[in-house]
Amino acid sequence: MRKLIASAAMAAGLVAGAGAALAQNVGIATSNPGSLFHNIGTAVANAANAGGLNTTIQPATSPNQFIPFVNAGGIEFGVANLQEVNYAITGEEWWNGVTNENLRIVAHLQPLVEAIFVRADSDIMTVADLKGLPMTDGYTAQNTILPQLSAIYATAGMTRDDVEQISVASVVAGADAFMAGDTVGFIFAHGAGKVREADAAVGGLRALTVDASDDAALAAAREHWPTAFFTELKAGAMPGVLEDGTYIAFPQVVFTHANVPDDVVYQMAKAMAEQAGVMGETFPPMRAFRTDEMRGDNGISEFHPGALRYFEEAGLN
Repeated sequence: MRKLIASAAMAAGLVAGAGAALAQNVGIATSNPGSLFHNIGTAVANAANAGGLNTTIQPATSPNQFIPFVNAGGIEFGVANLQEVNYAITGEEWWNGVTNENLRIVAHLQPLVEAIFVRADSDIMTVADLKGLPMTDGYTAQNTILPQLSAIYATAGMTRDDVEQISVASVVAGADAFMAGDTVGFIFAHGAGKVREADAAVGGLRALTVDASDDAALAAAREHWPTAFFTELKAGAMPGVLEDGTYIAFPQVVFTHANVPDDVVYQMAKAMAEQAGVMGETFPPMRAFRTDEMRGDNGISEFHPGALRYFEEAGLN
């Protein structure tokens, strides 16, 4: 985090004295290498560079570490789940009443699709089969993961108390614990590099699907993660997807600080739309990004005026 603070503090100074948007040096805060949001942040940075911004990424352990830094103006942009940005704004859940009222949304990305992964050669076929078994838990450096994990368990009528909890710091650490044999499974986003690493390390993964046949399952998931929805993946779409099935998903966004110049945010939104191919080349799951979905429903969050300027120019209603 020290590296992030040092680099982003320089970026903050650049924002304060910003000139023309095309000359602007900006940073994008991401999670650690191997995580989905590191891959996404890298893809967004490459698109921004192709679109005229001078953009670098600054990794930290998790969004709950770098979201307050963006809120304080320490770095211009970040990538995260919409729900955790909304919680940060209101001070709910793990923010313990501390509000981050300067956060603004730049654009919606493709949805994040998540699963619990187990060994393909195990006899664990459903989420319910995890009962009584050692599973990653704790996520002491990544507060957003526990409610997401609880949401998946809830689709099977379970809670975290139904498994043997093995504490880890982050999703990357959780995948490492799984590969070391300390747990039977781990939670991660589909498409992340760490999932591919684990898939190769253990000779194949199985991504556990959720039961979408009962409307109560989605309602139960939303008790823990309000923006959750269900989506379908075809067999072979991602490592561990061994059959057609349903997975839990939620919106993810690029966000910024209210005082980042409108021209800079406009340029970022424009670059994402016009250089979408660059994002897909950098990180193939981002081929699911759709320009016409950039102006999604933010809930309580607000779009930055620079983003709205681009949306209006591009006819995105």
